Amino acid sequence: MGNTDTKLNFRKAVIQLTTKTQPIEASDEAFWEQFWSDCVTCVQDVFTLIPAAEIRALREESPSNLATLCYKAVEKLVAAAESGCPSQREQQIVLNCVRLLTRVLPYIFEDPDWRGFFWSTLPGQAEETENESPPLAQTLLNALCDLLFCPEFTVASNRKSGPDNPEDMASIDSCEYIWEAGVGFANSPHHNVHHDNNRSEIIKLLLTCFSETMYLPPIADAHSSPNQWIHFFTSTENRHALPLFTSLINVVCAYDPVGYGLPYNHLMFTDSREALVESALQVLCVTMENEATNQNVSVDGTAGGTAMEPHAEAAGPDNLFVNYLSRIHREEDFHFILKGITRLLNNPLMQTYLPGSTKKIHFHQELLVLFWKMCDINKKFMFYVLKSSDVLDILVPILYYLNDARADQSRVGLMHIGVFILLLLSGERNFGVRLNKPYTVRVPMDIPVFTGTHADFLIIVFHKVITTGHQRLQPLFDCLLTIIVNVSPYLKTLSMVASTKLLHLLEAFSTPWFLYASPTNHHLVFFLLEVFNNIIQYQFDGNCNLVYTIIRKRQVFHQLANLPTDHTSIAKALTKKGRKLTQPSTPDEKGPQTMEGALPAAEAEPGTLKVSLAATPQALRFQHDLTRDDSGTTVYNGSPIFTVDKCSVTRQASAKSAKSMKRNKTLEH
Repeated sequence: MGNTDTKLNFRKAVIQLTTKTQPIEASDEAFWEQFWSDCVTCVQDVFTLIPAAEIRALREESPSNLATLCYKAVEKLVAAAESGCPSQREQQIVLNCVRLLTRVLPYIFEDPDWRGFFWSTLPGQAEETENESPPLAQTLLNALCDLLFCPEFTVASNRKSGPDNPEDMASIDSCEYIWEAGVGFANSPHHNVHHDNNRSEIIKLLLTCFSETMYLPPIADAHSSPNQWIHFFTSTENRHALPLFTSLINVVCAYDPVGYGLPYNHLMFTDSREALVESALQVLCVTMENEATNQNVSVDGTAGGTAMEPHAEAAGPDNLFVNYLSRIHREEDFHFILKGITRLLNNPLMQTYLPGSTKKIHFHQELLVLFWKMCDINKKFMFYVLKSSDVLDILVPILYYLNDARADQSRVGLMHIGVFILLLLSGERNFGVRLNKPYTVRVPMDIPVFTGTHADFLIIVFHKVITTGHQRLQPLFDCLLTIIVNVSPYLKTLSMVASTKLLHLLEAFSTPWFLYASPTNHHLVFFLLEVFNNIIQYQFDGNCNLVYTIIRKRQVFHQLANLPTDHTSIAKALTKKGRKLTQPSTPDEKGPQTMEGALPAAEAEPGTLKVSLAATPQALRFQHDLTRDDSGTTVYNGSPIFTVDKCSVTRQASAKSAKSMKRNKTLEH
């Protein structure tokens, strides 16, 4: 009954705020206290009791009341951060203010006239002090960072409780209150459910602040400068930047959703750590993207040495989170991070005899983004991953997610990040060598049964993605085949299934109607020919399956050697194929036999976006530089590719990606 009265009083306060036409004075403490003094039990209540229509009406009709509401909420958070939230009542006030701002901020960001509100001076300040006082946004971020290390609210206190032992929030060393043991911190704090819940709510408000970019118009000028919220959060002005980064990454990598392995434990006990881990992952992913130039800086934000890497160059910082990540260098830290990421990525793949007995996580896309950023920013970490067989524990879940998301157009971003990770790793020799390890883990996937290596697994999944994926994945075909080209010199024993899949791709891509449908489709044939050449040249002895398949499918190469080259034949091939695609075929029709899946992927449904590799990171983008010389021969960077004759095609050189050439001429068998 009391909870119902509390919600009713809160709802009445919201109605009073939205219906009053006259501005409400900021000094009317009795009115404003109604929004955070009453105990609103959870964030869902705040979202229910403050409808979106009323927030927009308040923004349009009573802007001064909305501004005062935000100002008073930030004021309460600052006061609580300074006092340390010693009482339960003050902690509840902080949570209510956090929930209120989480609800209101998106409607401030969506209005262009309000976007500068939090970066203006506080109300009531004199003009002469305008340049000296921080904006409201910086005040809010500082208060939230302080509250994330507030003893007995978000962290366990290190001192004895009592009136004679107060903890001063202004002088507290937050590095002593890192949330979890791991990188740069050896102590393992006691796990407290209430602390995890309070951290999650504050982090969600931080994510809401960082989301301002989502509301900007889709024009280049609007996204030219970095996000101001993230820039301040990751700058030297945030005195908690190092413990925050360490806490976030340690909480993520130390999380074990299975726990002690008790079946159905997630149905009997509430896991407060999962929501915190997901929020922490999102903060790490968002902050890593807001970088301009990655310069070295010490851990306390000053130029000079650092505790993470003793012999680093001194320079001015831009993003401390990126800088700290690039400076991790100890092998025990790499082991901790890699083990944590592989454990979480493989969690959805776990199988038991009791269906649904283990907890499944759903933030694997954020994990892939974090792993991608770590390999891109910290090259020592990437080399550590490649020199250990644990790289296969990353490969298997990535291939699982690629196969699982290939038909879902809403998950095209997951497909891109998974392919980019494999493209980055495939440029190193160790990755190709590791693929020869036998594949014994049987992940539940809709792929042909085979006995072979991880290389076979990779080729089979790529074939599945190319032949049965949706149309928006076609720009990734170049990347998929480039990965196979990069690892092909090291593949010792391809299975019959994988060999057949490679020949099927060549058959599908070398048909005249596909080759002439686009000016760049012939690149896919170049890649496959280079794969065959690399395997035959460097790993001939163990690849009898591939050699046999090539001989058995030699007709594909004969057809490729006799491609029509005149305009009339090309137009006839395209027209004939167009008729076959538009007219249903009958069982009596006779035609050339093609392997299953040789037709292109189905067109994307109306309303979907077209994607391209224009946004591909420059380091991974495969640059094609194909031209023709005076004799009509196609050349790549000055070298001839092939000459077309009426009876034969002589292949002299193939396009080689920048990554595929990072190998020695003498390769181990």
